[in-house]
Amino acid sequence: MARALELARRGLYTTDPNPRVGCVIVKNGKVIGEGWHERAGGPHAEVNALRAAGPEARDATVYVSLEPCSHHGRTPPCSGALIEAGVRRVVAAMEDPNPRVAGNGLRQLQAIGIETRRGLLRDAAAALNPGFQQRMQSGRPWIRSKLAMSLDGRTAMASGESRWITGAEARRDVHRWRARSSAIVTGIGTILADDPELTVRLEDAETPVAAPARVILDSQLRCPDHPRLAQAPGRAILLTTRAQSLPSHQPGLEVVTLPADAAGRLELCAVVEWLGLQEFNEILFEAGPTLNGALLRADLVDEWIVFMAPVILGDSARGLFHLPELTRMAERHALPPPEIRTVGRDVRFIFRRSQVRGC
Repeated sequence: MARALELARRGLYTTDPNPRVGCVIVKNGKVIGEGWHERAGGPHAEVNALRAAGPEARDATVYVSLEPCSHHGRTPPCSGALIEAGVRRVVAAMEDPNPRVAGNGLRQLQAIGIETRRGLLRDAAAALNPGFQQRMQSGRPWIRSKLAMSLDGRTAMASGESRWITGAEARRDVHRWRARSSAIVTGIGTILADDPELTVRLEDAETPVAAPARVILDSQLRCPDHPRLAQAPGRAILLTTRAQSLPSHQPGLEVVTLPADAAGRLELCAVVEWLGLQEFNEILFEAGPTLNGALLRADLVDEWIVFMAPVILGDSARGLFHLPELTRMAERHALPPPEIRTVGRDVRFIFRRSQVRGC
């Protein structure tokens, strides 16, 4: 099963909106077939492994990181392929959270006498697909926010200058987080200040990546002409509260109108709901203190990724979050203990929430 999970990770950047799944087929103590889900619309992991095993798959044991599907989607059900191949035993790391499967795949196998087992390395399998699992269970994608700060908790100079707080290794790590995301979201403030591309640039040019969508939150349609993120491959989307389209000189941008909150800004719960309806599994916010402050107050972030550089920017530099003044310790925002590692000269903290209360 550990090998199946290793294979599943090969689809980390390409399977969206499907889960990352790996499969290993064993017979008489020998691996006779391996496969993983490479891209949406392509063969699933079990089918690729069965093709590699050929006729030897009969009476073999199949280890798969997610329960075999039992419904017709873009491809036929994997449960049927396993039955046709005549396998003897199927071990799944976890049950498929998709309501269209949810145990039916294993039940179909059991009904014709194939031995099944579930739960082996379940936590590791679930950690590989947090967005798919959460979206299947609640309709809500997995929300991450990436921030970079100095040792004194600052993200930019008072002028807005922020390149570069962190080192090259940390910036490369950010591109890996981008690559695994369904969409990268930023606010109009970041667009006006930096005009980022928000593209994925990995060192390994041979690593396949499905380009994430890029999303601008722009309540009042302040987006400038020809933003750079609209010129890169993949979807570029502008979410606004204005019931009107952008001028025709804004090519490449999909414009979507969503509800406003009491202050006239985009209702963040409506944004999250819309992202889920797009079948986006994992969302990466790369934004400034205003949007991050709003996300923190709304309790919408499942995972905060914070890079800390060993530099001091001083009192006048900008902070991580724009928040109303807190006057009592009881008002503070608490995060869980972090996962900590060094990335080059910087330190990366990951604060992973077990439960969020927003929306």
